[in-house]
Amino acid sequence: MAHTLSSCVLLALLVMVFTSYLAIAEQHNVLSYGAKPDGRTDSTKAFLAAWAQACSSISPSTIYVPPGRFFLQNVEFKGPCKNKAIVVRIDGTLLAPTDYRIIGNAGNWIFFQNVDGVTVSGGVLDGHGSGLWDCKQSGKNCPSGATTLGFSNSNNIVISGLTSLNSQMFHIVINGCNSVKIQGVRVTASGNSPNTDGIHVQLSSNITILSSKIGTGDDCVSIGAGTTNLWIENVVCGPGHGISIGSLGKDLNEPGVQNASGVKISDVIYQDIQGTSATQVAVRFDCSKKFPCTGIKMEDVKLTYKNQPAGASCNNADGTTSGVIQPNSCLYKALKCVTALLEGEYGALYADLEEPEGDHRISPLHGAAATGFVLVLKWFELLLCRKATNGFENLVFRITIS
Repeated sequence: MAHTLSSCVLLALLVMVFTSYLAIAEQHNVLSYGAKPDGRTDSTKAFLAAWAQACSSISPSTIYVPPGRFFLQNVEFKGPCKNKAIVVRIDGTLLAPTDYRIIGNAGNWIFFQNVDGVTVSGGVLDGHGSGLWDCKQSGKNCPSGATTLGFSNSNNIVISGLTSLNSQMFHIVINGCNSVKIQGVRVTASGNSPNTDGIHVQLSSNITILSSKIGTGDDCVSIGAGTTNLWIENVVCGPGHGISIGSLGKDLNEPGVQNASGVKISDVIYQDIQGTSATQVAVRFDCSKKFPCTGIKMEDVKLTYKNQPAGASCNNADGTTSGVIQPNSCLYKALKCVTALLEGEYGALYADLEEPEGDHRISPLHGAAATGFVLVLKWFELLLCRKATNGFENLVFRITIS
């Protein structure tokens, strides 16, 4: 009886605390600031006014966007704010201008800068990007386009339950941020829409992307320079170009990169990845000679192309891969031939392929020996399978057979 009573008292206290929090937290409905849910009236000033009130408050604040269609031009929500707990709760749909020229050179449509503790929850962001895509594909002189949702130089950010449709360019960009969680996000654009990366991360750390579905005409997730401690889990990609590290092409006519690249990629784990590829080469590591990729781990990666195992292309990459290689596969036969050929000189480096499990270590080979190994491996696979391994130059990988 005493235990039941104490539980009831505790529950009552929790309810009181939660109720007190709701009472303290300020509520800012954009309708109160002049926003119109008719899909035509420009509500930009109303949203900025609601933000100004929430940002200047010392109490936790919620900006509420009720059901309806709200037309916005490019809008910047700037900090720093006096509190670190602002929730932007969207139950409606935000609409970008249908004329892409209005925001096409703005860089961003909805942009948060120098904020801390901001959560964007729910809602639909419709970028109306198809007009700009058509312009770009026609070869005309077009604006580069606006990112739908951007965060820059911000910390402790949460984006949850959001849907981004038809962005002019990138859908979500995280730039110069720390501690960002993106969860339950849906990103949709045409499979032939240019430069519409789903989520782009750069110069940021401690980023988590969870339980999201991303289909665009470009990268599902693109990871730029200066990104550390990024975790991607339970993300469904397609259509699109998959997950890319070191991706360029943010602008259609960018000048490109000259001289040695300063991007260093290391300690990346690809684990339990399954699906189909739109191209024969499903995994591509194309790293620079000056800054080769190191510490790459691939575990249980199973990708197919036209119901056949997809290929991989590796250049200046170092790491390990594990998985099942069927005894009758081309790679298995090629490895067996190469192992037998090199057994006299490098026999101690290779396990017996007749065993059900073996560890084929290419990593101890360096220089000419490593190059010779992969060249012979390519030659045997070409001979046995009538196809090459598709550019395995400078590959230094350990292959675990099971």
